Amino acid sequence: MRKTLHLVVFFMLLSGCLYSQTTKSSKARQFHERALRYYNASAYDEALGETGKALKADRNFIESWLLSGDIYSLRGDKQKAIDSYKTAISIDSAFFVPAYYILANLLFDQGEYEESLIYYTRYSDYPKIREAEKARLEKNVKTAHFRINALRNPVPFNPINLGEDVNTSGYEFVNHISADRQYLYFTRRMTTGERRDEQFFYGQNSGDTLWVNVRDIGAPINTERDEGAMTVSPDGQYLFYSGCNSPEGFGSCDLYVASNTGNGWGEPVNLGPIVNTGDWESQPSFSSDGKTLYFVSNRPGGHGSSDIWITTLADNGYWTEPVNAGDVINTNEAERGPFIHPDGVTLYFSSKGHTGMGQGDLFYSRLDGGEWTEPQNLGYPINTSEDEVTLIVDNIGEYAYYSSAKKGGYGLQDIYRFELPQSAKPNRVSYLKGIVYDSITGSRLDARVTLLDPQTGDTLVSSNSNAGDGSYLLVLPSGRNYALNCSRPGYLFYSARIELAENNDYIDPYRKDIPLKKIKDGEKIILQNIFFATDSFNLLPDSKAELDHLVKLMTNNPGIRIQIGGHTDNTGSEQYNNELSEKRAGSVYTFLIGAGVERNRVSFKGYGSSVPVAENETEEGKALNRRTEMVVTQVH
Repeated sequence: MRKTLHLVVFFMLLSGCLYSQTTKSSKARQFHERALRYYNASAYDEALGETGKALKADRNFIESWLLSGDIYSLRGDKQKAIDSYKTAISIDSAFFVPAYYILANLLFDQGEYEESLIYYTRYSDYPKIREAEKARLEKNVKTAHFRINALRNPVPFNPINLGEDVNTSGYEFVNHISADRQYLYFTRRMTTGERRDEQFFYGQNSGDTLWVNVRDIGAPINTERDEGAMTVSPDGQYLFYSGCNSPEGFGSCDLYVASNTGNGWGEPVNLGPIVNTGDWESQPSFSSDGKTLYFVSNRPGGHGSSDIWITTLADNGYWTEPVNAGDVINTNEAERGPFIHPDGVTLYFSSKGHTGMGQGDLFYSRLDGGEWTEPQNLGYPINTSEDEVTLIVDNIGEYAYYSSAKKGGYGLQDIYRFELPQSAKPNRVSYLKGIVYDSITGSRLDARVTLLDPQTGDTLVSSNSNAGDGSYLLVLPSGRNYALNCSRPGYLFYSARIELAENNDYIDPYRKDIPLKKIKDGEKIILQNIFFATDSFNLLPDSKAELDHLVKLMTNNPGIRIQIGGHTDNTGSEQYNNELSEKRAGSVYTFLIGAGVERNRVSFKGYGSSVPVAENETEEGKALNRRTEMVVTQVH
């Protein structure tokens, strides 16, 4: 146990004659001297016996009250320590001013925040405050004000235990919930039986909070060593986790990734020496953009004992040098458990350094213009005096799942679900899913599926369809439009426009199966994301993403030649439509040439309304007929 620094110094002085200032009783002095000897020998029971005798001889003997307070504090009897210090101060408040600071800290630790502020305020005027004391005082005053307000204004909170199929007598730590909310992944550590290392499990949703068919995720992910802090990419194709004490590892715990083979998880691969160091890396969370990984490390260069770091997967397939999430997120204490929501901007995490309710609290922050907003505490009673670490939020932002050792559970740590307070909810997201297949054979294909900003061409979300069954899933925020592109070597790309209405939600996702056509003579595709102003041949900004992909196709396949065909509906005269379609096809041709495609590889032609693909009697049919096509004219 650690003696209070003020009193250690103070009672060293008392070994001289200073104690005589507050008592005239020789008996009290004798008992107090014996108490000090016992105290210095850490014989606290005997020391308390002697201070009791001293105070019986003189109830106003301040030094014995202070010594009693220190001993009670060391023994963990905080209330008796508080009573002793209060008595000493009531006898003579100026005798030992640091007693105000010691008393305030004890009251703070007991949750007596309002009363602790009284004594912190009194001590703050003391001219001999050391810097370390001043820093702690200021932090505790801020924290006390926060906790008083939080306790007076609790957030709605009704946690529901996920039940005995998920939770056991051991520890369960929540890790991931799938994009369709059908599968829950978690870590389990038992304290009895043969297997006491950490293992991954998953269960299937069977309505509300009922999870069934809970089973071990199996080899090659689970081993005889500890595996923990797992996350699955939102598209379900990659599993990231922390593996510890591996012979081929770089540090105590390293980050690994395994791919979904369509028939289970493949062999895990270490993320390498750029991401992993000789220190500790753990608790990964992968963004829905398909390239950004958040994790925790105690590597040098951080702000505290553990920080949140960020790395991205570059186009060349290598991870970039991790960057610290910055001092808005990270503090001089521990940050842990990052979870980046699929909206791509809301980060949930645990912190011991930001102002909170206990040992570690749950917070959220949002990316705004590339900068993190000031972290917000999820509030009481979500956060308590205990250590809250792990939290995930489903894609719709309705429910959060967290692990807690609260009373009434099945074991030492259980998984619970609760509805998030409105202020802490992420942005709404939906998802797009389907399969990619060969348009002729129907065979399932591994292909790159990308959602882009149609105006800038920037990649917003990207994923590979599953190599086994061709399935893909992309999570996407509501309320904006996307350019969809799917590409695979040896095939023409596929494009579509995704318009996500504001009221579209998770319950009504999009489904789009993607047929890919092999590159061969005569094969053609509709360029779904080429747009012109009405009665104009000027390309609109939303065409940029599609045009860039067309350039990429020509660059990656130097042996093909193509024709750009322009088509209109039947509105207007035949001559007008022929001229407009010719000019529109010419605009695409001009863009390609300007981007470096050789002139002899591209031609263009306007077909007017002569080759319709739908009836012109409806607006929907006319919209389909107004299109730009690309035809492969030669492959060599």
